[in-house]
Amino acid sequence: MSKFRKKPVVIEAMHFTDESKDRALRWAKEADRNCWAADDANGAPIIKIKTLEGIMAANLGDWIIKGVKGELYPCKPDVFELTYEEA
Repeated sequence: MSKFRKKPVVIEAMHFTDESKDRALRWAKEADRNCWAADDANGAPIIKIKTLEGIMAANLGDWIIKGVKGELYPCKPDVFELTYEEA
């Protein structure tokens, strides 16, 4: 088996927090029309994102990442912290 390292790329991301929820939704909708606001089962705000893997939800605290082809997807904060650093 061979080993590979991820190529370094700079991505855009927005932290989806209670303070940034309106700004994050506007940013996501500008980047991809396949996003919309919703509430989870407990009534907390989420952003639904239609991805190639299906519809995913960004919960408060998650990051929304714009990928190298302009696609959006949510990322849990612990994974984001291990994977990305500020450019």
